[in-house]
Parts: sequence; C-alpha cells; structure tokens
Amino acid sequence: MRNSMQKGFTLIELMIVIAIIGVLAAVAVPAYQDYIAKSQVAAGLAEINPGKVQTEVLLNDSQTATSAAAIGLTATTTRCAITVNIVASGNTASSITCTLNGATSIATKKVQLQRTVDAAGTPGVWSCVTNVASKYAPAGCNAAGTLI
Repeated sequence: MRNSMQKGFTLIELMIVIAIIGVLAAVAVPAYQDYIAKSQVAAGLAEINPGKVQTEVLLNDSQTATSAAAIGLTATTTRCAITVNIVASGNTASSITCTLNGATSIATKKVQLQRTVDAAGTPGVWSCVTNVASKYAPAGCNAAGTLI
C-alpha cells in the first residue's frame, strides 16, 4: 500500500494565519496614521521656517508685514494656510502661522513660529509653538505653548 501525502494547508492553518495578520493590522494601522500625522505637522513647520530670514530683514528695516508673500512664502499650500503678523515696533511679538491641512487628527490645528520683541540690545528669539497633540509635535516645538 502506498501512503498518500498531504498537499497544501489545512483550513485551520489558514485561519490561524489570517488571525495573525488581522492582529498585526490592528496594531500597525493606527501607528501608521500617527506617523502620517506627525510627518504632516513637520512638513507644515518646514514650509514656514524659511520665512524667518525675510522677517528678520523686515524687522531690521523697521517694516511690518501681514502677508505671506511679503516674506517670500505662498499663502496657501497643500500642507497649510499661512498667515503672517510681523510687527516692527512696540511690544508685540511677530509670528508666522501655518493652519494645517491633512489627517483629521491635525486638520485645522496650528504650528506657529513666534519671535520675541527686541529688548535693550538683545535681539528677539524665535520659538515654535503648536496646538496639535504632543505626540504629533515636531522636536523643539512646544505643544503646550500659547498661540498669538
């Protein structure tokens, strides 16, 4: 008599593999969505960061600006809507703000570069604040800061 050999997988083996894939997907999908949201916040910050240079030029010339074009930025991009408030005199801090587009967890949230007012020979200092959840905030950007 000849022994017949089994070919392929049994139904229970296939069901176990599908269950394992389901568990892995249940863990991976939320982690991937967090990764996407964090990268979108970082991209928004990267879009407004170049505006600091022209802002410094305007402040050195005692000029103000309220448009993104005045500091070399595009007002609306795929990542964010950019608003600018450059104040050359007084005690008001200047700011460049990105209102984010993208994942639902960050949509309409803001990333803002703020520059303190020059004081007694000390130049103003740039800082980053945001109102996104701290797990999405880029390194060096204070998620507990106050937007101006």
